[in-house]
Amino acid sequence: MSEQSENPGATRRRLRRRNSSLLILAAGIFVFGILGSTLYYAMRPVTLRIAVGPPGSDDLKLVQAFTQAFAHNGSTVRLRPTTTLGAAESIALFTAGKVDLAVARGDLNVPASAESVSILRKNVVVLWAPSGAPPKGAKRSAASKVKSIGDLAGHKVGVIGRTDANVTLLRVILTESGVNPDKVAVSQFAVSQIADLARDLSLDAYMTVGPLDSKITSDAIAATAAARGEPKFLPIDVSEAIAQKHPLYESEEIAGSIFSSSPARPEDKVETVGVNHVIVAQHTLSEATVGALLRQIFTVRPQIAHDVPAATKIEKPDTDKDAALPAHPGAAAYIDGTERTFMEKYSDYIWGGILLLSGVGSAGAWLRHYLKRNEREQYITHRDNLLELISKVRGAETTEELAAMQGQADDLLREALDCYDDGAIEEGDLSVIGLTLEQFHHAIADRRAAIGGTTPGLPRMRAS
Repeated sequence: MSEQSENPGATRRRLRRRNSSLLILAAGIFVFGILGSTLYYAMRPVTLRIAVGPPGSDDLKLVQAFTQAFAHNGSTVRLRPTTTLGAAESIALFTAGKVDLAVARGDLNVPASAESVSILRKNVVVLWAPSGAPPKGAKRSAASKVKSIGDLAGHKVGVIGRTDANVTLLRVILTESGVNPDKVAVSQFAVSQIADLARDLSLDAYMTVGPLDSKITSDAIAATAAARGEPKFLPIDVSEAIAQKHPLYESEEIAGSIFSSSPARPEDKVETVGVNHVIVAQHTLSEATVGALLRQIFTVRPQIAHDVPAATKIEKPDTDKDAALPAHPGAAAYIDGTERTFMEKYSDYIWGGILLLSGVGSAGAWLRHYLKRNEREQYITHRDNLLELISKVRGAETTEELAAMQGQADDLLREALDCYDDGAIEEGDLSVIGLTLEQFHHAIADRRAAIGGTTPGLPRMRAS
């Protein structure tokens, strides 16, 4: 049949089905695009800003090494270092919310939002006084009267490092050792002023705070020994009490000969106080992000330790809930092995989405059924009309009447099929039409046989 002679109603239905198919295709492309965009957003690397300094320090070298390793490995978490003049400026940027992470000492004035990600190293206090014994062939230098921390009252201590945190720590040590800190003079020297410190005869003792393998500490001890004789290391006998009263500090021990083996410096182990040097993160930072960062740190640590030996000192933070500087929940989950998998995190949302889609599908099916109610009523009318035709067939007198009824049945079948294509009826409803039509064909065949005539082009139906 040509398109011009086609039933207008059938043409409209075909166009409607074509438009529906295009709409479904467009909706599928849209949903696929949304899912693809969401997946891309979820899988893209996260870049964290980290404040670290001063320039040229081991801390900066270590962070730069991690930054390069993460980028080279295509890690999910990347670092973007912000170089500062020191830990105090790093904490200031962190407090202002301009960075996500900061490298600083645990005893600095960190905000309440700061939580520990990892311990980069342990800094220990080294206190010593000059013995006054000059090197061989040199004139005798001024001897210090300081033999212990209790002797520091009325004397002057040279502290290496310009940070106020060192002076605060010295005052804590003096107070817990029974010495009035106001009676001890303090003079601070930059790390580049070790030679000036060694030549200053007004100093009766020296103090550094850093890792045990610090070159700054070793150079300072060697310089003061050359200028004023072998050092007399001052033990902090109240280190345990300090750790109890001030949780940010820990009781530590300096091993014998760690600074020099010939001569032995110190000759025996020395009790002291330590403070952690840490990476802190904002509490609001994602647990998954922090957990991934810590996993990456420990994964690449052996890789970068060849170039930056300080990487070997990295430790996991304290996960105790009563820790002075608590671990970030993401770091604690990684350490305790309680990290949740993707399904554990989002299973509730996934099942909720499935239930929602199921509900939407059911609502859509009901809505479609409701919108097609007129067509379904039309189908019922066609079915009833077909049943009426069966009754009329039995009363037909001529083959012409049977042929006309056959044409009516064909029209009814065509419209029933259109209803099925539009989704107004189900496959079971179409089966009912098929069964009724079969009965109609039987009735036609029987009635034609009874009349005793045949019509050319109209095949005789056999009852099965």
